[in-house]
Amino acid sequence: MAQNQSEIRYLTPPTIDIKKKKYCRFKKNKIKYIDYKDPEFLKKFLNEQGRILPRRLTGTSLKYQRKVATAVKRARHLAILPFVTDLMK
Repeated sequence: MAQNQSEIRYLTPPTIDIKKKKYCRFKKNKIKYIDYKDPEFLKKFLNEQGRILPRRLTGTSLKYQRKVATAVKRARHLAILPFVTDLMK
């Protein structure tokens, strides 16, 4: 009952991932103000369910992560972004 190598399937490819250094895109591009009226920009910081992605995934610094969270919450309050969704992206 030996299986072929082609029959073995992995969830992720068995290669070693090269970790890219995370950086704060706001510091790099010198962005001072995060506009809550721009939903396409804010969607980059949300997952498929509409939840805010944490800093450890996005690489955003603490100062700007707080501003992103405030902007997302304001956009949700004004119905620019949904609170909860099934598939957002």
